[in-house]
Amino acid sequence: IITSYQIDEILVAIDHEDYDKLLETLDLCKTLNVTVRLTSEMFDIVARKVSTEKYADIPVLDVSPHYNNSVTIGMKRVADILASIIGLVLLSPLFIVLTIIIKVTSPGPVFFNQTRIGRDGKPFKFYKFRSMTVCKGEDEERMKKMIEFMKNGDAEAEGTKVINTNRLTWIGKFIRKSSLDELPQLFNVIKGDMSLVGPRPCLPYEYEHYDPWQKRRVSVIPGCTGVWQVWGRSSVSFKDSIVLDLYYINNMSPWFDLQLILQTIPTMFFSRGGK
Repeated sequence: IITSYQIDEILVAIDHEDYDKLLETLDLCKTLNVTVRLTSEMFDIVARKVSTEKYADIPVLDVSPHYNNSVTIGMKRVADILASIIGLVLLSPLFIVLTIIIKVTSPGPVFFNQTRIGRDGKPFKFYKFRSMTVCKGEDEERMKKMIEFMKNGDAEAEGTKVINTNRLTWIGKFIRKSSLDELPQLFNVIKGDMSLVGPRPCLPYEYEHYDPWQKRRVSVIPGCTGVWQVWGRSSVSFKDSIVLDLYYINNMSPWFDLQLILQTIPTMFFSRGGK
């Protein structure tokens, strides 16, 4: 049909369908070398955050592939390394101050490391400043709540983060709310496990409970910040956070990354939506 009628744009309008089917439809459309636009209640979270075109007063998203190629990925990697090295040098006084405060205010190591899931489902060691009291093994209470939230949490849920607040230290509350606990991930970026921008890396048990469509978020290197941290942070549902990550993956570009990094700074400074 596209060839016969010289079609140059496809509009996908699907509601009340599962995510797998919708995403498979979009994947097919993206192979046809035409502009692809989408209107669907499943992507309402993106339409609310992004300036969109309107067809007959109905908002539509451009979901055509953008820049996701080897050149873009290479440029992204070089920028990640340079920016991380500069960031570590400039932030070294802050690292020293936080290290001292964490060490003298609660027993345990300064840094917290944990196994997370990276690109293509591969595990890696993830670093943060420790913000909680030390717990042997996995936090079983948090694990149980998170799995339940992933299965049942939706629009009525209160956010994407499930934490055991009883374990937070006083400095931990501050560095989590301001996202300063994430600064050691600059080392992850230099190692190549993470990027400055991308979907947040999940825990192994979370990945095991992902639906097939949700596992698409590990098709790229995970990031220190991303669209749901800037546009929603803890105020969006679990499914919406995945949808926002998929929107980023589809639109990944150096310019988009720069925009998200610049928007992350005031989000951290004013502690918007942090837990």
